[in-house]
Amino acid sequence: MKNNTINKKEIEKFSKIAEEWWNPEGKFKPLHKFNPTRISYIKENIIETFKINQNKTPLKNIKVLDIGCGGGLLAEPMCRLGAEVTAIDASEKNINVAKLHSKKNDLKINYICTSPEKLQIKNKFDVILNMEIVEHVEDVNFFLKSSSKLLKKNGIMFIATLNKTLKSYIFAIVGAEYILRWLPIGTHEWEKFVKPEELISILKKNDLNIDRLDGMKFNMLTDSWTVSDDKSINYIAKFIKN
Repeated sequence: MKNNTINKKEIEKFSKIAEEWWNPEGKFKPLHKFNPTRISYIKENIIETFKINQNKTPLKNIKVLDIGCGGGLLAEPMCRLGAEVTAIDASEKNINVAKLHSKKNDLKINYICTSPEKLQIKNKFDVILNMEIVEHVEDVNFFLKSSSKLLKKNGIMFIATLNKTLKSYIFAIVGAEYILRWLPIGTHEWEKFVKPEELISILKKNDLNIDRLDGMKFNMLTDSWTVSDDKSINYIAKFIKN
């Protein structure tokens, strides 16, 4: 039986560049560009599902778990929107960078160096973020099963990842890593990409049903990301727990 979702090679890869997390022109530049679209998608869907009134801190009293949080690029905006954020990552370097940055910005985020199967909690979460993480874990089935256990009934799980298509290989690996050099070579392994139907099937076994499935598209002309119908490269999914 699997009891670990940590892929040591992947952790080392991201630990080496941990200092770069908050540099918008550094190694995580693509994530900085991606972030505004992810944040508004998450925020709008939480508001809609939980029927929340819009204000400056609409996510007040919403308990969010950010899995594979890196340097805190999503955890911090969630906290600013009022959410009670717990953020976990298996890389100690990432967690240290995240802690330091949130302290500088006077944000209360509960950062823990761990993985979902090892996280000990009293209360389950309203929202779980699995963003750009499933393509880096050791065992997707076990990872999603462990994540699902941490989510409340009627809670939301967001997953953003890369589709396993020829187009994703050409654009996300050959294009982004080798030609455009947006990402360090070796950031992604195509074999680890997950098709939406595979994701839906795994989560169904863990009492989560698909609520929304959208594509994410990069526009070279505007140098920005938008939510799209094209799920052939990047996609984002919203699941609700039964």
